[in-house]
Amino acid sequence: MSIPWNPHESAEQVIDQSEADVRHQGFQALYTPSRDCIYLPQRSSFPTADGYYAPALHELSHWTGHKPRLDRDLAGRFGSEAYAVEELIAELSAAFLCAHCRIPGQLQHSPYIASWLRVLKCDKRAIFTAAAQAQKAVRITDLRRL
Repeated sequence: MSIPWNPHESAEQVIDQSEADVRHQGFQALYTPSRDCIYLPQRSSFPTADGYYAPALHELSHWTGHKPRLDRDLAGRFGSEAYAVEELIAELSAAFLCAHCRIPGQLQHSPYIASWLRVLKCDKRAIFTAAAQAQKAVRITDLRRL
């Protein structure tokens, strides 16, 4: 039995108007800076539209950080401070985009919480910096056109 899957029009518009290169292949959602491409599993592999759009918007947030757009440091390795900060920016940005599209947000990368806490413990202003970067990421998707 197939589960009905209804797309969110506003989320589709955000993704389409970003003009990001989104490819539906593979088994996990990820953004590849070297190819400047977002990879997502086929929509049919998600049980709900919300389950598809939350990671799609998270990866779109990473896409905004590429050099020709906001030029964030996307080279950090898992566990590094740079990686933790980029993941925090992407989570916040995705949360803002999900709220805009009226999609229940889903924490996509709970294993990163420990690294976020290390960053936040060392820099009390890091959350404000990450939130400001997330706001820039949302702006680059040009929500005004929606």
